[in-house]
Amino acid sequence: EVGEPFKEEKAVAKYLRFNCPTKSTNMMGHRVDYFIASKAVDCLLDSKWAKAKKGEEALFTTRESVVDYCNRLLKKQFFHRALKVMKMKPDKDTKKEKEKGKAESGKEEEKKSKKESGKDEKTKKEKEKEKKKDGEKEECKKDETPGTPKKKETKRKFKLEPHEDQVFLDGNEVYVWIYDPVHFKTFAMGLVLVIAVIAATLFPLWPAEMRVGVYYLSVGAGCFVASILLLAVARCILFLIIWLITGGRHHFWFLPNLTADVGFIDSFRPLYTHEYKGPKADLKKEEKSESKKQQKYDSEEKSDSEKKEEDDGKTEAMRNSGTDGSGGERHSDTDSDRREDDRSQHSSGNGNDFEMITKEELEQQTDEGDCEEEEEEDSESRPSHEKS
Repeated sequence: EVGEPFKEEKAVAKYLRFNCPTKSTNMMGHRVDYFIASKAVDCLLDSKWAKAKKGEEALFTTRESVVDYCNRLLKKQFFHRALKVMKMKPDKDTKKEKEKGKAESGKEEEKKSKKESGKDEKTKKEKEKEKKKDGEKEECKKDETPGTPKKKETKRKFKLEPHEDQVFLDGNEVYVWIYDPVHFKTFAMGLVLVIAVIAATLFPLWPAEMRVGVYYLSVGAGCFVASILLLAVARCILFLIIWLITGGRHHFWFLPNLTADVGFIDSFRPLYTHEYKGPKADLKKEEKSESKKQQKYDSEEKSDSEKKEEDDGKTEAMRNSGTDGSGGERHSDTDSDRREDDRSQHSSGNGNDFEMITKEELEQQTDEGDCEEEEEEDSESRPSHEKS
């Protein structure tokens, strides 16, 4: 025979009921809450009964002591042991899934055959690209650590049934709560609601000053709600008027967050918002995009110009190193040789002794002749100065 629970046992069971993590499920057509034994033991070892007081020993010192105490609670029907049974799929469902898999495989084969016929028409370059992509994917797969296949975690469904052996064991055993005390918060909320209903029914018996105050409060609250509704309608009308006058270019909202899902203060800020959606806005967007493109193009040109400058510097250095020993005479000789070669090419290109020359070429030749005369005069004047 099991007697009635003591106050201490009720207190421990109440603490365990509201502090131990629980889950809810269906059992025998009823909604029940259940917990796991190991978590209940951990919860009681962290409670005030696991700490020794002055002149008294702790109630829970080891996990075995907690298990013995929970066996007492189980016998006094605070909770009972349940069996977790996994739901198996029926044979019909498995057959249907197999048939669906076969049908899907047939469809995939048809799609593959169609794709192969289309691929034959493609060029060899596209095939090579596809092969390269496949090789990269295979390399990525090889880089992954072996033995860690990615599988979708599917939660298996289960149901609870009463267990034949009603014993509390420390582990992953499941126990269903029978003890369901009323929480203090729910009790307090219910008490406040009852008092409010009784006070509302006794409104004619209230003092005159309280009734007048409640009347003004109710009128003020009604006016506030009505003003918010009127503001919501007025802001929509104002938006429509501005939108129609400007042809849909200006979007002006007064108190845009008034009907949004925000706090009371945030619903009144910002005061207004304005957006212009016209041709100028589109032009600005296009200008921004063009400016970004130009910046990219300029940066690419700069990089190319820097490379060219480096190449030119190298070639000039090579030329200077080759022409340090020779003076200005060699430069003049090479220039005259180049001119003669150009003239010979002009004459021998068509097999004729004479060729038509444009005005620009004549002017260039005359300028070059004047430059040669000036160089000769300078060369003649230099020794006379040296003698003096």
